[in-house]
Amino acid sequence: MNIDGNTGLIAHLGWPTHAFKAPLIYNPYFESAGVNAVVVPMGCRPQAFEDVLRSFFRLENARGALVTMPHKVSVVGLLDVASPAVEVAGACNAVKRLADGRLMGEQFDGEGFVRGMRSKGLSTQGARALVVGCGGVGSAIAAALAGAGAEEVALYDIEKDSERALAQRLAKHFPRVRVATGSNDPAGFDLVVNATALGMNPGDPLPLDVSRLAASTFVGDVVMSAEVTEFLRAAGDRGCRVQVGTDMLFEMIPPYLEFFGFPTTTADRLRDVARLRY
Repeated sequence: MNIDGNTGLIAHLGWPTHAFKAPLIYNPYFESAGVNAVVVPMGCRPQAFEDVLRSFFRLENARGALVTMPHKVSVVGLLDVASPAVEVAGACNAVKRLADGRLMGEQFDGEGFVRGMRSKGLSTQGARALVVGCGGVGSAIAAALAGAGAEEVALYDIEKDSERALAQRLAKHFPRVRVATGSNDPAGFDLVVNATALGMNPGDPLPLDVSRLAASTFVGDVVMSAEVTEFLRAAGDRGCRVQVGTDMLFEMIPPYLEFFGFPTTTADRLRDVARLRY
């Protein structure tokens, strides 16, 4: 990849950065498609995030920012324009600068997760779903599942304020959906999602009791530090179909590219050129 004076910059903002996979997908795609742009990992702790975000968008060749943990919720308060998906989820994972200088935010986590499910032939219509973790990515997935026809969305988070706030937003925007809180027991659900950071580091506990999973339950994980996390391996041992974290990432990149004004592509094309490492 050639980087020159015309290269567009996309910041990948988060902390820690060791599990970042987006640069290993975007950059090979840009190179294969002849797009003069680069995704750069930028390790940013919470106390520095606002200054870093605003400073980045003062650069004339800044094309956008990918926002990941732990900034997906806090970035919402820094936006001048928020999409409906951001407002419902209360979280944002994509920011760009408009022509008038305002910062606009969008949310693709939930869309990527649902698109990944659909690519496997699964329907969310009438489903009962449990989302464990009500931070940025969990909020986006819960909102997307509600919008995609789920009958019930159950929420669990050790941070009860986050759990209650997400439940209130879902009830407001999706009054037909039954919303439950307070339990991470997966028994009886059609779909279970780990949207916590558990599994990112060796020795992490599992996010729920996998012995309560039925073989008919579809299980997804957002953690990308390993292709198949311990949680997904345990779910697979129970007979469950699973979705790895990078499936969500591959499916959300095409709308990301459109948002940033780059030529879009397909998830399959991205898989063909990606250089993922675990």
